[in-house]
Amino acid sequence: MTSGASTRRSSSSAAGGLPALFERDTLAVARGLLGSRLVRSDEHGRRTGRIVEVEAYLGPDDQAAHSRFGQTARSRPMYGRAGSAYVYLVYGMYRCLNVVTGPAGTPQAILIRAVEPIDGIEQIRAARLAADARTHRVFGPVERERARRRLERTAPARLASGPGRVGAAFDVELGLTGTDLLDPTAALHLEARPAAAPPVEVQATPRIGIAFAGPPWTDEPWRFSIAGHPSVSG
Repeated sequence: MTSGASTRRSSSSAAGGLPALFERDTLAVARGLLGSRLVRSDEHGRRTGRIVEVEAYLGPDDQAAHSRFGQTARSRPMYGRAGSAYVYLVYGMYRCLNVVTGPAGTPQAILIRAVEPIDGIEQIRAARLAADARTHRVFGPVERERARRRLERTAPARLASGPGRVGAAFDVELGLTGTDLLDPTAALHLEARPAAAPPVEVQATPRIGIAFAGPPWTDEPWRFSIAGHPSVSG
């Protein structure tokens, strides 16, 4: 866990499929997740997106990680099986999806920060609209129509740009915590990047929204994204 420059670029290829990917250390898994697919299947149909931005959280020593306080009711899922989902709320409203990594008992995880929608775009727009209705105290017909028009104008590439938007776009519910994301039959799961896909150029920068952790944690380049991709969050 060595500190580095605020921006690094390299090439990465997620060879070997997802099970092998999750046996590696968390920073390697984070890089390898880029270009993989996030899939949601439910009564609304199938939604698929390409993961383009993630953040790594490296256990109790990492003062930005939920596990910095040890095993609590909130962080307990991080101690589970690698490849399982850890979902939590931000501000009591926005659901964030994390993938647990490392051996059982090692509380590390990767936050899925941004996804490029590929299939089920209209279902994704509808899910975003429903999420707006849930998270706003006042949401009558006028507000709903404004939100609908705003989402119609939103480019597909920006519909799941940011962790809260990922949660909304893919109906990531708290009850999905513990889901085996490597199980292709699960309602929410991951699919490996196609073997024939070209390598992605990875950009590494400091994580976002962790000022409370202080240095060196605010400086570690553990936010990974596909360089220049339009779906990467701001």
